[in-house]
Amino acid sequence: MTTALASLFSGRPVRPRLAMTGEVTLSGKVLPIGGLKEKVLAARRAGIQTIIAPERNRKDFLEDIPEETRGSMTFHFVSDVKQVLELALEPKGAKPAERVHRNGRDRKAAETERAPVRTTRQKSGMAAKAKKRDAGGEAAQ
Repeated sequence: MTTALASLFSGRPVRPRLAMTGEVTLSGKVLPIGGLKEKVLAARRAGIQTIIAPERNRKDFLEDIPEETRGSMTFHFVSDVKQVLELALEPKGAKPAERVHRNGRDRKAAETERAPVRTTRQKSGMAAKAKKRDAGGEAAQ
């Protein structure tokens, strides 16, 4: 939430393919969290390349995260919200990075490859019942 608000107020977008976890105190300290292994593995499955985590979770990282995962992603351990914002937000004046889908392809290429999907919406509720009743030849009451 802190990063989203900082991005909104500063006009600096959040870097793509980045995930972060931790709790921030009112004084700006980043507190440790539980379940780091599960969060990291889920982020990897989602195509995340960079993770920002609390410094006090570094021990969990070394003990719980498989070596293969540690080597395939970039990890930053922080203790203060200023560090989080430095890592998470694009520099001032930088053009926003091209957004990338989970599979690693850019969004525009993925959209052009999709076949158009046609759906029909059915009316529900009282209007649909009245229309069905009128179509069946029954008199409306």
